[in-house]
Amino acid sequence: MANKRTTNLTGRQQKRLKHFFFVILFVLLLGIISSVIFIASNLIESKGSKHTSTPITAKQDIKNEDSSKKNISTPKKENISNPKPDTHTEVLISSVGDCTIGSDSKFSGETLPVVLANKGMDYSYFFKNVATYFKNDDLTVANLETTFTNATNKMPKAFNFKAPPSYSKALTLGSIEAVNIANNHIYDYNKKGFDDTKETLKNEGVNFFGEGTIWKTTIKNKKFAFLGYRGWEENINFEKLKNEIVKLKNEGNIVIINFHWGMERQNYPIEFQKKLAKFSIDNGADLIIGHHPHVLQGIETYKGKYICYSLGNFCFGGNTNPKDKDTIILQTQFKFKNDKLIETGIKAIPCRISSVNYKNDYCPTPLKGDSGARILQRLNKISPRAGFNISEEFHFEKH
Repeated sequence: MANKRTTNLTGRQQKRLKHFFFVILFVLLLGIISSVIFIASNLIESKGSKHTSTPITAKQDIKNEDSSKKNISTPKKENISNPKPDTHTEVLISSVGDCTIGSDSKFSGETLPVVLANKGMDYSYFFKNVATYFKNDDLTVANLETTFTNATNKMPKAFNFKAPPSYSKALTLGSIEAVNIANNHIYDYNKKGFDDTKETLKNEGVNFFGEGTIWKTTIKNKKFAFLGYRGWEENINFEKLKNEIVKLKNEGNIVIINFHWGMERQNYPIEFQKKLAKFSIDNGADLIIGHHPHVLQGIETYKGKYICYSLGNFCFGGNTNPKDKDTIILQTQFKFKNDKLIETGIKAIPCRISSVNYKNDYCPTPLKGDSGARILQRLNKISPRAGFNISEEFHFEKH
């Protein structure tokens, strides 16, 4: 019996040992499998990390280019959502009529040189009463109705105007930065007087235009071009005029034309003035300024642009006591939105060519009260095509 029990125990023990062995084997296999999975996982991650550190492939180049394009386009989206604010610019230009800073040698009495000598050769005298307007604008332009020369050989004509070159200081001291020289007196002393005048203006730092010279300038980053012509029928080549205007407009300029034209002492323009002004605007001109009649002529609006047929005399040494002393300072304001001209406005400052009424003292002076109102009333009367009331307040035309 004892041997049988011993045998049975040994058999049970053997079964238990086998069971235990299989459990251990299962655990070991499970551990091995887990280890294999773990190692394989690490190998895969390791391969992935190596790939990212390898040199960029062609596809990655394309992807990076696409990414860079996105980076470029991002500011555009920001610009759309946060657009750059518009810039608004205003340019103010003053224009005045005939300035004869000189005289004719045949004149007697209180001529401009005599008055200047009585003022101690103070060249600032002539424009002292209007200097505030000229100093506070962006540009002042006048018609120079004289020559600056010491030449003596005259053209055969009724009046020959000249002054010593030193008289040009009156322009700079008066804050006049540019002058038109296309008129019927610029050759009073022949080509010598013409050349002397241009040289004097250059030396004095005064810009000029007309008689073959186009003056271009930039004001507050806006481009302006000035043309000057003797505007009588025999002097005008319409095709040349058109080509010059178109070329300047294509360059991005605001084009301002001065015409010396019309009939003296007539307050209304002749038909050729109207034709020439409208032709110029039709081809791109932005403002027309006229002179020569020695009196005011009307203002007209055409296609949103202004035609000022005559500004009359201003500082005029060509007559010691002209009957008509009315004149104006025409101020033109150009309004820009970014680089585009959106509005142009004008106003008229009534003046007399002399500080006194009973003679010409060559000192143009603004007029207030009833005297100023009378000039504005007269200007409106001779401006039936203006389309607005001309005053000392700006009237704007939109473009």
